[in-house]
Order: sequence, then C-alpha cells, then structure tokens
Amino acid sequence: MYFLFILSDHRVMYDSKEKKFLKAVGKRIAEARNKRDLTQQELAEAISMSVVTIAYLETGKRWARPATFLKLSQKLHVDVQDFFKGL
Repeated sequence: MYFLFILSDHRVMYDSKEKKFLKAVGKRIAEARNKRDLTQQELAEAISMSVVTIAYLETGKRWARPATFLKLSQKLHVDVQDFFKGL
C-alpha cells in the first residue's frame, strides 16, 4: 500500500496506476457515503469541506490529506484503512 500526500494548491500529474488507485479510493468514499444515506452536500457540511472537494475526492481527481481521511472515516463510521484495503 502506498500513499500520496499532496498540498491542495499544487497540480500533480498522475500515472495510470496512480489514477486507478485514486479512483478506487474515491469509489470507496462514495460507497461509504451512500451506505450512510448522505448526499455529497451533507457530508461536506459535516466535515467542513466544500461539495466540490467531496466530488473531486470521490471521482479520483483530488487526493486527501491524512486529517481529511480521518474526518471522513469518523463521519462515515468506517476505519481509515477500509478506504485502502486490498488496493
């Protein structure tokens, strides 16, 4: 397992393996959100983020900081590692 930590104001080019990884993590975030019957807007408000950021995370267009993964896991009632298991 590997992690990419990116400052939000930097543009980064990902290779195809990294893009696939980001999309897989994003899909897991979306699945956890849908399981809790939350909209992107509700999740964004609950963790003090923009809905655009949530959408970008879920589609693999943006990476999250460790603190963001912690907030997501707490609100969605999953372990942080569940976003990455088996990827």
